Amino acid sequence: MNLTDIPRLARSAARLAEITRTLAKYGLADALARLDSKFVRGISSVTGLRRLAGLTHEARVRLALTDLGTTFIKLGQVLSTRRDLIGPALADELALLQSRVPADPFAVTRATVEAELKKPLDELFATFEPEPLASASIGQVHRATLRGGRKVAVKVQHPDIVRRVTDDLAILAELAALAEKYLPEFRTYRPVAVVAEFERVLTRELDFRRELRHLQLFRQAFKNDPGIRFPEPHAHLSSGRVLTMELFEGVPFNEPDAIKAAGGDFADLARRGAKAFLDMIFRDGLFHADPHPGNLLFLPPTPECPGGAIGLIDAGMVGRFDDRMRANIDRGVGAVLRKDSATITELIVQIGDVPARFDQSALECEIAEQLAFYHGMPLEQFQFGTALNELTDAIRRYHVMLPSPLALLLRVLVMLEGTGRLLAPDFNLVELLEPYKKTSILKKLSPKRALLRLANTVGDWEELVRALPRQLGSLLRMFQRHELGVELSHRHLEPSVNRLVFGLMVSALFVGSAVMWAAKAPPLWRDISIFGAFGCAVSSLLGYYLFRAIQHSGRLEDRDQP
Repeated sequence: MNLTDIPRLARSAARLAEITRTLAKYGLADALARLDSKFVRGISSVTGLRRLAGLTHEARVRLALTDLGTTFIKLGQVLSTRRDLIGPALADELALLQSRVPADPFAVTRATVEAELKKPLDELFATFEPEPLASASIGQVHRATLRGGRKVAVKVQHPDIVRRVTDDLAILAELAALAEKYLPEFRTYRPVAVVAEFERVLTRELDFRRELRHLQLFRQAFKNDPGIRFPEPHAHLSSGRVLTMELFEGVPFNEPDAIKAAGGDFADLARRGAKAFLDMIFRDGLFHADPHPGNLLFLPPTPECPGGAIGLIDAGMVGRFDDRMRANIDRGVGAVLRKDSATITELIVQIGDVPARFDQSALECEIAEQLAFYHGMPLEQFQFGTALNELTDAIRRYHVMLPSPLALLLRVLVMLEGTGRLLAPDFNLVELLEPYKKTSILKKLSPKRALLRLANTVGDWEELVRALPRQLGSLLRMFQRHELGVELSHRHLEPSVNRLVFGLMVSALFVGSAVMWAAKAPPLWRDISIFGAFGCAVSSLLGYYLFRAIQHSGRLEDRDQP
């Protein structure tokens, strides 16, 4: 099979060649070579498939994705949230991906802003700095000033980014389908499902209106907490490709010395920052999904917040929970704190996508062993992030795929503890989780919640009773018109049917030939029926062939194998 015979890949042959060369450069083209060795050898001959000495496999994956540009950097960032699929080691490496790209010329940026907001730049802003503050894979950020004097940050999407991303997504979708079909070791990673999820996430991130809405929701949720701030978006100066928001001038959490010089209390900041994220998760069901230190800023003290506020930026990636998922998370957190391995395993099976031959008891034993290790450990020695990494590593080895929001949550909790310990080495996330466990119990016992569940149940029964007569009537009419039938489906019965039919034919041939031999049916040779003897010999050979086929594969022919 030649990869370029596939129409979509043929149209993107140049980009596919670039992808193959880059993977070969970092020693990652082995799987592609198995799909189409001639094609890969022809492209990668320039690089010689050389491996970079001194780099781990995880580091080479990160460097290859960086070289491939926007779409693949974003793919790596999304994969870093799927610790359940790729494991903690590769997830931690991919979390280091930073998309720094050359800035667009100011004339291009100006044209984009004016085309999106339908006015000249001078009418929209009092000042607009030509040099960007930062330039990432999807867009770049410029400092500007509104007519009223307020400082803002204007995020402008790179031109032609949508077309480039669309082309790369098409290639990824085809390669994922080929990997799932022809490379058995990749099937456990569900490449088609992962690429589909990635396409959904990236397509949404390309629409800046979603980030604007996220900022509005977060600001509403924390309106009574002056210590947690999100930039105020300006909807009238925003569109799908331009986002104007309040400019935060603070110190990133990855610069602890600068925070200390500005008067920040590390322990207080770590506690308040973690509490804000736990409120988002357990109270609001909507949380900022990228809490790395660069997205958290220490803002100068004010009369409303003498200790200095925490500013959260870049709300493009968020996690969302419905009531059912939030209830499962509450149960899971409680089970972890109680060290209840049976409940944890039950929840994993209930909400995850488990493989066909999943060994639930083995996973439960492994989780129980992990929990036993931490049982009785002093709180100051217990590292919640390490325990979560071990849990997700076990889930990955048993090939269980968690729902995307839950995978995001695990990543956020690990990053929270890491960021907290960056500021305060004795920070412990478990202490902050205890109050949410009690709140969860109170919520379950809440009369208001019980009444709401009762109302929902009554509504479901009412809908069922209302629809039942209509559905029964439709069923009876289909029966009267002889449109009702039973369809049976089976899987992999063809080999058994083939063996049965073949065996019957061989048996009939042998019995008939034996009768002819015994009756001395002419023509005869030395008083032996020629047709009878020949039929017995042939049926014996066919019977031996059937026996060997069953012994080797359980099937009559190789082509019957799935």
